[in-house]
Amino acid sequence: MLAYIVRRLLYAVPILLGVNLLTFALFFFVNSPDDMARIHLGVKRVTPEAIEKWKADRGYDKPLVYNGGAPGARKLTDTIFYQHSLKLFVLDFGRSDEGRDIGSDIRTRMWPSFAIALPTFLVGILVYITFAMTLAFFRGTYLDTWGIVFAVVLMSISTLFYVIGGQYLVGKLLNLVPISGYGSGPNAVKFIVLPVVIGVVSGIGAHARLYRTFFLEEINKDYVRTARAKGLSEPRVLFRHVLQNAMIPILTGVVVVIPLLFIGSLIMESFFGIPGLGSYTIEAIHAQDFARVRAMVFLGSLLYIVGLILTDLSYTVVDPRVRLN
Repeated sequence: MLAYIVRRLLYAVPILLGVNLLTFALFFFVNSPDDMARIHLGVKRVTPEAIEKWKADRGYDKPLVYNGGAPGARKLTDTIFYQHSLKLFVLDFGRSDEGRDIGSDIRTRMWPSFAIALPTFLVGILVYITFAMTLAFFRGTYLDTWGIVFAVVLMSISTLFYVIGGQYLVGKLLNLVPISGYGSGPNAVKFIVLPVVIGVVSGIGAHARLYRTFFLEEINKDYVRTARAKGLSEPRVLFRHVLQNAMIPILTGVVVVIPLLFIGSLIMESFFGIPGLGSYTIEAIHAQDFARVRAMVFLGSLLYIVGLILTDLSYTVVDPRVRLN
C-alpha cells in the first residue's frame, strides 16, 4: 500500500505542474503585467514609471516563461513562472499583489469555510442515504414514485433560488437567523444554520436518485435473494447487506470531497457574507490578483488529488477483497 501511495503522489507532480502552467497561461493571456498594474494603481492618470515600479516590487518585470537574455539556467529560473509558481510545490504561497501573506490568509479563512462545509457534508450524507434507502425499501409503490418526482423537482431548481428564497423566508419574514455575516465562537452557530440547511436541501434531489440507483442494483443480486431465503427481514437485508455493498460507489463521490471541505463554497460564502476561502477566491478574481488565484487553484487541485487517494484507500476498508497493488 505504501508503494501505491508513493506512486500516486509521484503521478500528482506532473498533474499539478500542468494545472499550474495552465492557470498561469490563462491568467496572463487575459491580462498582461502592465494591465494588472493599471488595475491596481487606477486606470486613469497612471504613469509608466508607476507601472514599472509596481511590477518591479512584485517581480512582474521579468519575462513570463523564458528569459533569453539571462545566462545558463537563469533562462528558466529568472522568469515570472518559475519565481511565482514553482514555490507552490513546497506550499510557499508567497504574498498577494496587495502585500498580504497568502498562507496566513488561507489558515485564517479556511475555518469559516470548514464550519459550514463539514456539517453540510455530514448532515447531507445522512439525509441522502436515509431518503434513498427509504425509496429503495418502498420500491415500486406510490411513495417511491412520488419520492422520485420530488427529487427531480429539487434537481430542477437552481441553487440560487434556494439561497435567495431561504434568505427571504427564514431570514427576513420569519427572522429566525441572520441573512448574512459571521461570528466567532458559539456566536457563529446562528450564521451557519441557514447555509447548512440550504446546502443539504439543494443536494437531496441528485444524491438521493443516485444512491437509490446503487441500492436497487444491489437489491437484485443473488446474495440478497439468499439472505431473504434464509429468513432475514427486509430492513435487516437492506441495512446489513445492501447498504454495506453499495458503499463502494457511494464512497467514490463522498471521500473525494472531504479534503475540499476547507476550500469552501463560492456561491454560499458570497451570498451569506462568510469570510471563507470561497469568498477569498472570488475577491482575488475580482481584484485580478494572480498570486491569490494561482494559490487557490493549486490548493484546490492538491486537495482533490489527496481526496482521490483517500477514496482508493477507503475501498480497502469497505471491501476487504480490494487490494492496492
